[in-house]
Amino acid sequence: MPRFYLPLPLTVGQRVTLPDTLAHHIQVLRLTEGDTISLFNGAGGQYTATLREVARRSASADIDDHQAVEIELPFAVTLAQALPEASKMDWIIEKAMELGVSAIEPLAAQRCVVRLSAERAEKKLTHWQAIIASAAEQCGRNRLATLAPPQDYKQWIARAPETAQPRIILSPRATTSLAGWARAQPPQAVTLVIGPEGGLSDVEEDLALRHGALALSMGPRVLRTETAALAAVAVLSAAWGGM
Repeated sequence: MPRFYLPLPLTVGQRVTLPDTLAHHIQVLRLTEGDTISLFNGAGGQYTATLREVARRSASADIDDHQAVEIELPFAVTLAQALPEASKMDWIIEKAMELGVSAIEPLAAQRCVVRLSAERAEKKLTHWQAIIASAAEQCGRNRLATLAPPQDYKQWIARAPETAQPRIILSPRATTSLAGWARAQPPQAVTLVIGPEGGLSDVEEDLALRHGALALSMGPRVLRTETAALAAVAVLSAAWGGM
């Protein structure tokens, strides 16, 4: 059944007018009046709907039913990702959504090649939010990961976290592995801090440790920035459930 994200209040029995972009997508998929689709608005669960009045540039749907379906991880993962070059961040966000990450916080670290002006950051946020919605449509999640504006790494790591969840930095200097740590811990909310190409500098790692971060290892192989976070989420899911 085709799934679409519709950021509107949805109620069983309601007829909704679909946005132009969604109506165009329905045309591309060659869906017609009477076809059944699935809608979700990010507030939880999903809705079965029947297409009505499908025209070239417009469409509407009747909301028939609500299913309280959730496939979220049994623990929350915040991904604090230092900005990588080119389109790698797009790929990281898409795959993080598929793996169940619940929040994404882009960071500007010392070795980041990408530097975003305020205008570029705003455009990137809009672009990344669209990727999050599209990934949710594809993977079956009914909730979207929250996305924070890009922040300076040093300011971010020095700020007291809003919750007591561990902030984990993946470091080749660490003597304890993420997998070993996770096996000895109960499932819990965590923040994964991932460096850019070249990794976090020694100064940045030391700053994180001074502010209570936990340094853990991903093993003897050096992982690319676009691989590290996803491998870490997979390790936690294997240890705590969710895979």
